[in-house]
Amino acid sequence: MTILIAQTAAPAAPAAGGGFSLQMVMLFLMMGGMYFLLIAPQRKKQKEQEAMIAALKTGDEVVTTGGIFGVITNVKDDRFVVRVAENAKIEVGKAFIQAVTKKPATEEKKSS
Repeated sequence: MTILIAQTAAPAAPAAGGGFSLQMVMLFLMMGGMYFLLIAPQRKKQKEQEAMIAALKTGDEVVTTGGIFGVITNVKDDRFVVRVAENAKIEVGKAFIQAVTKKPATEEKKSS
């Protein structure tokens, strides 16, 4: 008897109309928001990094991603030779240059 009462007491839920299309719109809005918040700024930063690496030349003071400071003494196809001490040079891959700390003095005088 209690099963019969429980079955008759629960009203049937009305069918939701347009739920799928609303979910798709929300999904596309979320994907667009993720693009503008994450992907676009990262691509801009990557392009700036590539431009900075392409502009590097002998005499520029740089910092590597490992935190090593040095001066570029030679530019090769896929790496830089960086002087880190008086008689110590290392070869660093181009992708591992994080920033330029100082340009040579001759270039600073030209830009002034």
